Amino acid sequence: MYRKLGKTNEMVSVLGFGCMRLPLIGSDPTNIDEEKAINMIRYAIDSGVNYVDTAYPYHGTGFTKGGESEPFVAKALKDGYRGKVKLATKLPSWLIKTRADMDKYLNEQLERLETDFIDFYLVHSLNADVWPVLKEAGISEFLDQAIKDGRIKYAGFSFHDQAELFKEIVDYYDWSFCQIQYNYLDEEYQAGKKGLEYAATKGLGIAIMEPLRGGNIVNLPKEAKEIIDQADVKRTPAEWGLRWVWNHPEVSVVLSGMSAMDQVVENIKVAEEAQANSFTAKEVAMIDAVKSIFQQRIKVNCTACGYCMPCPAGINIPGCFSTYNDHSVFDGTPAAKQRYAIYSKLAAPASKCVECLKCESHCPQGIEIHKELKNVKQLFE
Repeated sequence: MYRKLGKTNEMVSVLGFGCMRLPLIGSDPTNIDEEKAINMIRYAIDSGVNYVDTAYPYHGTGFTKGGESEPFVAKALKDGYRGKVKLATKLPSWLIKTRADMDKYLNEQLERLETDFIDFYLVHSLNADVWPVLKEAGISEFLDQAIKDGRIKYAGFSFHDQAELFKEIVDYYDWSFCQIQYNYLDEEYQAGKKGLEYAATKGLGIAIMEPLRGGNIVNLPKEAKEIIDQADVKRTPAEWGLRWVWNHPEVSVVLSGMSAMDQVVENIKVAEEAQANSFTAKEVAMIDAVKSIFQQRIKVNCTACGYCMPCPAGINIPGCFSTYNDHSVFDGTPAAKQRYAIYSKLAAPASKCVECLKCESHCPQGIEIHKELKNVKQLFE
């Protein structure tokens, strides 16, 4: 199943392979299980997926140097696979201070990816802090030049801030596409539905990240599971979540950070049947009911993207919030406390937070992490 990516007129698979949560050997985020991951990516491509998304810091230990995702993707796309896909990666916006920095990182990424050009190049994680710096440094001139000299085909941006800034950025440059977080829990979050519709009216192709809210939409509370079990058509929570996003005709491609082959197989199967405007009124009402249950229970709006890591104090921040949310969503499940005990042995407990706020400067969700860690401490320690 393919859709047109806005004004680019490129046809892209409705399912894109996000290379941020690849399978690992052990717990080190830089130690990708290359054999498993290459099999997954090539299976997806052989099955029709033609959009592969990575970024400079993915599978790294911080944001000041490149992670292992881009070099890995270069390996995965050997043997003729590069020519079968549209490759997307992102300029690390938080590292840009000058116009020269932009060329430096793009050229480095071309080398890391072992390619002559990037099909879809995004300015990564735009927010109110980095956007003024990028404008002053000459982001428009850089993108124009990179397109002209053939290093990139299309320019876009990914976004993590409020809807008003999103519209400003959309109007600032002749973007070809954008990437936003969107799922049935986040209709009004960040760019949200209004941003989705606004970008579409401007002809931008739209890529969606976090369609399953970092897996939160897969693990339904008991009351929510009972609701979807009563649906006329039986589908998994993951399938309902993905179909809800694909139901929007403005959406071109949905990125899934798949970490196991069974996820790849299931998502491809769902993508083959995904149609825009296919939900019945009864199905829309069902998802609204599930959404309401989630909203009442989730304590921290964390997607486990890992942008907050590494923590200088050694805390596994996404792990803390995942266990905290699970404790709330799943009725105080003992598994949450058991998992927190494991996290506290492998990493520092939440009580070790020194409130340096480094994590908060990188958090796409705008979470007051230091305050929420105090809540985690109170519950589990």
